[in-house]
Amino acid sequence: MTTSVEYDIMKELMERELEQRKKATSSLLHFTEYTMPSYKTTWYHIIYSKILDQFAKGNMRKLMITMPPQHGKSELSTRRLPAFMLGQNNKKRVCISSYNATKVREFSKDVQRIIADPLYFNLFPQSLISNSEPTRNLHLQHIDAQRTLDRFEIFGQNGFKRGDLRAVGRGGALTGNPVDVKIMDDLYKDYKEGNSPKIRLAVIDWYVSVVRTRFHNLSQELIVFTRWHEEDLIGYLEKTEDVELIHSLEQILNPDPNKWYKINFEALKTNNASELDTREIGGALWEEMHSKEKLLNFRKLDAEKFESLYQGDPQPMVGLLYQKGFKTYGKKPEYFRYIYNYTDTADRGNDYLCSINYGVGLDDNIYILDVVYTDAPQEETEKEVADLVKRGWVNTAVIESNNGGRAFARNVDRISGYRLAIEWFHQSDNKEARIISNSADLQRCIYFPERWQEMWPEFSKALLRFKRNFSANTHDDAADTLTGVWEHSGLADNNFALWG
Repeated sequence: MTTSVEYDIMKELMERELEQRKKATSSLLHFTEYTMPSYKTTWYHIIYSKILDQFAKGNMRKLMITMPPQHGKSELSTRRLPAFMLGQNNKKRVCISSYNATKVREFSKDVQRIIADPLYFNLFPQSLISNSEPTRNLHLQHIDAQRTLDRFEIFGQNGFKRGDLRAVGRGGALTGNPVDVKIMDDLYKDYKEGNSPKIRLAVIDWYVSVVRTRFHNLSQELIVFTRWHEEDLIGYLEKTEDVELIHSLEQILNPDPNKWYKINFEALKTNNASELDTREIGGALWEEMHSKEKLLNFRKLDAEKFESLYQGDPQPMVGLLYQKGFKTYGKKPEYFRYIYNYTDTADRGNDYLCSINYGVGLDDNIYILDVVYTDAPQEETEKEVADLVKRGWVNTAVIESNNGGRAFARNVDRISGYRLAIEWFHQSDNKEARIISNSADLQRCIYFPERWQEMWPEFSKALLRFKRNFSANTHDDAADTLTGVWEHSGLADNNFALWG
């Protein structure tokens, strides 16, 4: 016989259980703690989950989150979140992707394990998966629902099929139904992949031509990365679309559906405390697991990888060819020995045309005067270069091209409409050797206008982020052209008669 004390204890436990279940159905963090009692919650997991809650509610259409490795990124975003959203709405069509099929199938297996658990059934009894304990207890073993590591279906207690989850490796096809929720977790496996221009371009092409074709007006996108390179998918979207940094939770209560919202969790705090991150500068994100001392030691070993992986700021810090940067001038010299133009046309479809006006000063330095750096088609670049040489009062222009250089030069001469000495030539010397061997002279003798990075942002980025390891660069047109400027200026051999 149950005593009154035992009854009160049982009642209290039951009420506590019901309260936990209620919280777990409306909050991702409570859901995670309920379905995974061993989960260790830190302050930033609370912030992280609150942002994902807004995504789960459908308030946010486009969300980017960057976080260091081994900080609990995927547990919330790619394992718990899909299960949580399918519980809240069993009609959702969710798709998750990662760098290969093996990895994304692991995620799919984990999501299925969560949904098949009786604890999940306590919360979401209308979101069932075949061959699970709840289905056997409900005598629903006969339900013919697909369940593989690549795709599984959700059905209700009435046996009707509802939503599903598909697992697709990077580059894989997305056929069939549209996608309501797309989660992309680490599309680059490692440093080698992240620094491969070929793979980076393939990821962007897959995202644009495959992933986005499965979206409808209300589709949601979540990108969660540990970053490796500034020109990864996030870098591409930051360049081509409207991205707003999340500084407060109020920002995402009524977000713009056309904007991307982004938050970066730094391993070591670099900015002043904010509403979402109250750490002092230099504080570790998860001191108990990844101490400040450990992180600083890693930064000493490889500063570039640390900035990308742990700080979410993939600006190349080491391995740059032009590490010293370039000298600048305020007022250009009153007199020049000559004013020249050097142009490298785009030989291949993805190349950039780079054309530079420069003056050789009486002090035997080179002063950059004007730049055109573009991937526009030839019919546009011919006019741009013609305007460049005309407004710069150029004496002589050298046009380098291994394909069609003469025709380009003739058209520039014709369009410019004034007497211009034009030379064209075939560059047969090893490009990599030329660029590297002349890099010190470029930094010593070439001067740019003081605000040149604002004047020519794409050109300056291509130069200042150019790496000594050639295979890590997407384009070499800016470095190649500036090297050509030095080689043909006459200063390399102190031979001004070269142009006479």
